[in-house]
Amino acid sequence: MRILLVGGTGLIGSAIHARLSADGHECVLVSRHPAAPNAHHITLDVARTTDASKWKGILAGVDAVINAAGALQGQDMQGVHVAGSAALYTACESAGVRRVILFSAIGSNRDARTDFSRTKRDGEAALMARDLDWVVLRPSVVVGRPAYGGSALLRGLASLPVLPIMPDTAAIQPVHLDDVVDTVLFFLQPGAPSRLALDLAGPQRMAFSDAVALFRSWLRWRPAYRLHLPSWAASAAYRAGDVAQMLGWATPVNSTAQAEMRRGATGDPEPWRQATGIVPRDLAAALASEPASVQERWFARLYALKPLIFGVFGLFWIVTGIVSLGPGWEIGMSYVREGGLGERFAALTVIAGALADIVIGLAILWRPANLYGLRAALIISLTYVVIGTALVPRLWADPLGPMLKIWPVLMLNLVAMAIREDR
Repeated sequence: MRILLVGGTGLIGSAIHARLSADGHECVLVSRHPAAPNAHHITLDVARTTDASKWKGILAGVDAVINAAGALQGQDMQGVHVAGSAALYTACESAGVRRVILFSAIGSNRDARTDFSRTKRDGEAALMARDLDWVVLRPSVVVGRPAYGGSALLRGLASLPVLPIMPDTAAIQPVHLDDVVDTVLFFLQPGAPSRLALDLAGPQRMAFSDAVALFRSWLRWRPAYRLHLPSWAASAAYRAGDVAQMLGWATPVNSTAQAEMRRGATGDPEPWRQATGIVPRDLAAALASEPASVQERWFARLYALKPLIFGVFGLFWIVTGIVSLGPGWEIGMSYVREGGLGERFAALTVIAGALADIVIGLAILWRPANLYGLRAALIISLTYVVIGTALVPRLWADPLGPMLKIWPVLMLNLVAMAIREDR
């Protein structure tokens, strides 16, 4: 089969693509993000593709469509989940592409508390209104060997010696990624049932903190001390996530997540089992069948440290620039004067260096410019070593080690560059 996979570079989309390709199917991936070099990929923003005619050429020769596209807080959820997807369904109807599988969100049809849930619900309605062989799948929190979003958060929290317990959170029923992929393959078979919506929920209801505890045990760490956060502290954490998203960072901790966690992610897996014959696996059993490797332990620890690495590193550069222009002005000027530069040129040098530091720090904090900021930080740090050695070589013997301390900064810079990718 030739299958159009929208959102093919995400957690679920990537797993579906791998399985379909292994089974000999041809996949055409559609996403805003780059795909693997050997993949047939079309770079396209679903939110902006609201004209059905723009989907016509993409659907040529396609036998089925899987829509796994999703937008989070801070993105155009109406465009991705409703307008752009509705245009795709209209084009499918016109092109005679009957089979369409949509990934929605569990509970969105019962209690749409957020824009995310409401647009997911409206996207379902747009598909159900079409004369197509549609299937709507509503997964709970999806866990598997790969990790992104909520599944990555579970690992990151599992690495903490103190587990923060958020107030007012409801139960979840984690579902294994392999079960989700098996379900998609079932509905792509000739003669598979259609025009039905299913909750993809695991067999066990549990608190989010209990799911974290399962991952911590899987990662072979002792149980963590559980700290029940007061409402104000939990709200501050969610608001910090909102700020991170304003800066372009994808984070599962935000005000939308707060509302969704109050609703929970539970459903009845029995209709799913009856329709497909798939028995969803228990999370503890699934984890036990794939022992955690050292790579998993590294990822969990680095995931928890990642916001601190980028936050502290960006602020380090900004504060360094501010200090150079303020209380550290005379110290900076004294170094440049010691190197033999004139007063005016010395002032210009200190000002230029301080402004460069501030710009670099802002670039590191803003996700779209982050890589450029890290590269600039690497270059300017090495430049400071060269200039400092030429102008004030005695700094290498300074007991406070201003020149020697540049090297740990460079190492942190390289670590940040190594872990900046989300997918």
